[in-house]
Order: sequence, then C-alpha cells, then structure tokens
Amino acid sequence: MTEGLIWRKSSYSGGGTTNDCVEVAFALSDEATYMRDSKDPDGGMIKLPAAGWTGLLQAVSEGTIGHTTPNG
Repeated sequence: MTEGLIWRKSSYSGGGTTNDCVEVAFALSDEATYMRDSKDPDGGMIKLPAAGWTGLLQAVSEGTIGHTTPNG
C-alpha cells in the first residue's frame, strides 16, 4: 500500500535542503496521509486517515499543538 508514494516536505523546512523535518505523502488508494522522519525514511511511518490529517492541521494552525522545547 505504501509502495509508489511520492514523499514531500514543507518549504518551511529550509527549502528542501535539510533533513530536519517531517515528510508527507498522500495515498489515493486508501485516502490516507503518511508521515515519516526525513532523517530516517526507512525507520517507519505514521498513517493518518483523511479526518486525522485534517484534525492535525487544524490543531497546529490553532496552536493547540506545536513546537516545544525539550524542557518546555
């Protein structure tokens, strides 16, 4: 199901020149969004259904979740 996914990363991650970000791929076959760590692309991925992806984007844009510091 994940074969043939086209991974992309946000332009906010340094214009694609760094590997310090999350990559996403959208699969039409199962209407899901896949996420992985660009530093470890073979290390596994998270699969979110369409509603989960929408909820994640909404939470980030509302500031419900976001960047934290290790001690914060």
